[in-house]
Amino acid sequence: MSERTLFIVTGMSGAGKSQVIRALEDVGFYCVDNLPLDLFPFFLELIEGTRGEMRPLLALGLDLRDEGLDRQFPLIYDALRKSPLRVRILFVEASDQTLLRRFAETRRPHPLSARGTVEEGIALEHKRLAQIREKSDRVIDTSKLTVHQLKALVEEEAAHVTKAREMTVNFLSFGFAYGVPPESTLVFDVRFLPNPHFVPELRPRDGEDPAVAAYVLESAEGRVLLDKLEVFLRYLLPQYQREGKAYLTVAVGCTGGRHRSVAVARRLYDIFRSEPGLSVNLLHRDREK
Repeated sequence: MSERTLFIVTGMSGAGKSQVIRALEDVGFYCVDNLPLDLFPFFLELIEGTRGEMRPLLALGLDLRDEGLDRQFPLIYDALRKSPLRVRILFVEASDQTLLRRFAETRRPHPLSARGTVEEGIALEHKRLAQIREKSDRVIDTSKLTVHQLKALVEEEAAHVTKAREMTVNFLSFGFAYGVPPESTLVFDVRFLPNPHFVPELRPRDGEDPAVAAYVLESAEGRVLLDKLEVFLRYLLPQYQREGKAYLTVAVGCTGGRHRSVAVARRLYDIFRSEPGLSVNLLHRDREK
């Protein structure tokens, strides 16, 4: 039996879950929206027990129209991760201002605001969906997306499971002085390494310069750090692949994002750039600042 993929589509009311499900249908997914949670165990049993009768690409829409979603989600999540399915959870959201505008334009009541305002319903929904958002594989913010842009984004997400699987790993250098990149999956602070900023002949250069890289990476601390990071990432990256993660950003930070973080990110990129099953990129966010 070929491996089956199940997308769970959930998120905020009014954020665009229905559009995401329709986009998945357009690329060949068999979709079920708003399945009663009491039927979920039977749905999972049906998928796992079916051989050739059911499509290998499935999507299930879940939201708080079923009052028990937030209470039952830990059990659902545990069952999905133990199943033989390749599971991805897509959480669809939008800014509160966008959600308020959409409800005003459509004149639909918010499902959680029967006795209150739309604002109160949105706030309650944020609270009740927080644990689901935290465990999602991809958060899609539709605030500034057109219908066509959202469709293209969903098609891109689906493409990762309809072809030979490669996980994209971005090694990203940055400076803590300018904030931690919000897209980071893993963050490594390398501010303890020797700092070329205090060496006059190295200060105007950056971590891509061989002399700067040698100063940072050939220090005692640098050698130990790289050895341990390589071992750690060689263990961790296959675990993320097994969980079906499509994108991973490994952020490496120093004070200004010009010397130490650049050198370490470059070396990690060189180590993993030819690794099978990975598509590896190198980005220097703050090198020119």
